[in-house]
Amino acid sequence: MKPIKLFLAVVSIWAFAMMPTTSGFPDEAVQTRKLNRENASAFAKLALKGARKEYPNKPGDVLSSSVDVKSPKATHPAFYGCFDWHSSVHGHWMLARVLRQFPDLAEAKEIRTVLSENLTANNLKIEAQHFTHPEAKSFERPYGWNWLLKLAQELHDWDDADARKWSANLKPLEEVIANRYLEYFPKQTYPIRSGVHSNTAFGLSFAHDYSRAVGNKKLQDLIEERARSYYGKDVDAPARWEPDGADFLSPSLTESDLMRRVLSQVEFREWFHKYLPGAAKGDPLALFNPATVADRSDPQIVHLDGLNLSRAWCFRGIIASLPADDPARRVLADAAERHAAAALKHVASGDYAGEHWLASFAIYMLSTPVPE
Repeated sequence: MKPIKLFLAVVSIWAFAMMPTTSGFPDEAVQTRKLNRENASAFAKLALKGARKEYPNKPGDVLSSSVDVKSPKATHPAFYGCFDWHSSVHGHWMLARVLRQFPDLAEAKEIRTVLSENLTANNLKIEAQHFTHPEAKSFERPYGWNWLLKLAQELHDWDDADARKWSANLKPLEEVIANRYLEYFPKQTYPIRSGVHSNTAFGLSFAHDYSRAVGNKKLQDLIEERARSYYGKDVDAPARWEPDGADFLSPSLTESDLMRRVLSQVEFREWFHKYLPGAAKGDPLALFNPATVADRSDPQIVHLDGLNLSRAWCFRGIIASLPADDPARRVLADAAERHAAAALKHVASGDYAGEHWLASFAIYMLSTPVPE
């Protein structure tokens, strides 16, 4: 390389390294290990900014006539903010989560106000009625359903007067969604293995957590039967093809994260090492190294920040489900840390394309324990 070209290359590398972080958070808030007061506060601010923000909005409804043409808030009075219905739902889960963990958080009063405004009995009755429309049969299936049950689980046994009221108000919609699982999944013959909203494994994961938390044995049994049927015989996942350009879920890791819920530790260890046989060696590299995010203002490309966060929580969950002597644990732990570090500093990018939803992913990842 000629001296001038070498000099310019070195200057470019130095300039890139010296670029300020895009997080907008104080350094103490960008912690990769666990949920703490600083990151809870930082991420809550993002969710609060979106919870009442009606526009821009991406409706997911099928319109059967001009009568159905209404504003987002009129159609979905509880979950109209944060760009789309599912992002609003998991934004509400995230606010409930941080309030429950840190009731004296600086943002606690505003969080209570927002949740009380949106999670009223009347608002949630309208939301539940929306699912009775013939054209709404597939509305938010299964991604939004999954997050709705995660919200219901968070409120379920929370010893707080407001939370008990929100939980009671949510009950009609919660029951509608739980019944949708029971009605639909026996008819879904094949799983959907995408890295986006339609992913079946992710759609069953939080619903399984919910079913166990509330004692819905019928739902739990269905999910476990479907998981074994869909994925029980899977071997040698084509993980080297990941990621796709708009993934926010890893098909192979999300499937593993579901199976560690429904199999015993002995069963899961055997299944996992057949499914990802190179895991102990960090193979394939594309799965164990964070995805590159080239444009955080693009609503599809920024999905890859979410992929890095969801990979991190999957790695953590898988580690916790493997025995202490499993050779893959250290490799998975290192990968989890790299993915968390790559994504957390970009959650507050300054662009609504990512800011309207990534904080929820960050809070869930940070709420997933780091195994020893």
